[in-house]
Amino acid sequence: MVKLTASRAGNARAAAEDSLEDYAFRYVPRTFRRWSAGSIGVTALGSIAFLADFSIGASVGIEHGTGNAVLGILFASLIIFIVGVPIAYYAARYNLDLDLIARGSGFGYYGSSITTVIFAVFTCIFFALEGAIMGQGLHVVIGIPLPLGYLISTVVVVPIVIHGMRALERLQFWTTPLWLGLALLPLLWVIVSDPDAVQAFVGFTGASGGDVSFEAVIASAALCFALTPQLAEQIDVIRAMPPRPRSHRRSWWAWLLFAGPGWVLFSGIKQVIGVFLAVYLITRVDPALGQRAAEPVRQFIALYESIMPEWLAVGLALVLVVIAQIKINVTNAYSGSLAWSNVYTRLTKTYPGRSIFIFVNLAMALALMWMDVFSLISFVLSLYANVVMAWLVTIATDIVFNKHVLRISPIYPEFRRGMLRDWNPVGLVSVGLASLLSLAAFAGLFGDDLRPFSVLIAIGVAVITTPVMALVTRGRYYLRRQTDGISSPMIDVDGNPSGERLRCHVTGYTFERPDMLASAERGPHGETQYVSSLALTLDDSDRYVLPAEPPSRRSHSPKKLVEEPVEEMERNG
Repeated sequence: MVKLTASRAGNARAAAEDSLEDYAFRYVPRTFRRWSAGSIGVTALGSIAFLADFSIGASVGIEHGTGNAVLGILFASLIIFIVGVPIAYYAARYNLDLDLIARGSGFGYYGSSITTVIFAVFTCIFFALEGAIMGQGLHVVIGIPLPLGYLISTVVVVPIVIHGMRALERLQFWTTPLWLGLALLPLLWVIVSDPDAVQAFVGFTGASGGDVSFEAVIASAALCFALTPQLAEQIDVIRAMPPRPRSHRRSWWAWLLFAGPGWVLFSGIKQVIGVFLAVYLITRVDPALGQRAAEPVRQFIALYESIMPEWLAVGLALVLVVIAQIKINVTNAYSGSLAWSNVYTRLTKTYPGRSIFIFVNLAMALALMWMDVFSLISFVLSLYANVVMAWLVTIATDIVFNKHVLRISPIYPEFRRGMLRDWNPVGLVSVGLASLLSLAAFAGLFGDDLRPFSVLIAIGVAVITTPVMALVTRGRYYLRRQTDGISSPMIDVDGNPSGERLRCHVTGYTFERPDMLASAERGPHGETQYVSSLALTLDDSDRYVLPAEPPSRRSHSPKKLVEEPVEEMERNG
């Protein structure tokens, strides 16, 4: 961790290493994106094998009954899909993670660090919940004490996560068919062979014992909304999508929608299955189980025992739990390490390596497990959902309205230091106000009648505030410059980010065009030199940064070399 002198240039070269760092705070170049759209899609979908869906569905079903739970799950899934489409498209089209998208979508260079911390905290919470489920499985089946089981569930992911995207792709590809067979085949058998279980599921009214009501539906949806940051984990994979070809656009779009916002389709189905399994345990196995019926390991042991000997049922349930939790927690740890390293490097201008933040993320998640966060799953996720929806709805609203309707926010998702303002009040005010009002409602400050609708308040305030702030500020805080000083276009003739490579005079490496800017320092003969966004991230001065353009020269009309190709691309789908 060195301070850009020669030592800082060495630090930048270390961060440029592709094999382990997986572009933690950079555009993902074509040279890394060697996989097909199908391979990326399968890898992204492999991470949604997590069992927390079953537990969340069971929790809302036990509390509010089947009707309210299923309608709440469907409502939350629809909203999450709508929010996810523009964000996932920008990630796959421009090969950026959610932090880089947020920089140019209302938050600014340093402002997006706040949103990245929100996501990084999610990876810790979600890792803890999933690790707790694996620890429960080890405890119930083998008798391993829970604290030791939590430690095992944490350590087991380290060898895979260290090796980044390549290891994740192999793991998800080979384990997904086994997971699907273990999870779905016994369930289908029980549904077909035991009609009474289906009837009990349909008629279950939950602890409230009431009929379907709008308030109970929204209360059920509120818990489900906390899963929305899973979209960011999907993006950490689909940002490696290949360039969209002219001849196979339908295939590219299908995998984008399937593996991007489409993850919530599978998540919603699993939540409904979780309701079914909880009702099955309570009505057909042991009515005294109560909230313990929300533990996935108990759900699947009971499911397997209905069709096979106890010893085999217990063994298969353990295999399912271990596979599912490793599949999701390698993604949690991977995405968390990207997020924490991004924030740390940007704020400190030093780069200790992504691998260090794997252990930081895992340590925090293990501490949450030891504090028994699983017992507070409903409260923690319902509380967190308010901030999560304020954050992601703000980004989606900026993309849809501020970029494409109002034309205030630059259409191309700018992420490079030297092009961006440090702070943009558009996103910051929107997230802050939406979070504050929704959390106040959640705490009951606006009365008990509004408390169940706190997440809807977060969504509504973010949708309104984001374009209003863009209009009030007239877009002055998006860009500090309209051009990056490079004459060649950012977008190629096919509408994809250009693969042209330019040499960074600071690090000595070559980077692709979207990663580069003209340097403020000229060559020995006065020629233009180029500097990478990576070098600027690690430089604590502005000596390589072109000066900001005077306000009188600023315009938000599309620029020939960057914006017009993007707009043409958008018109052509």
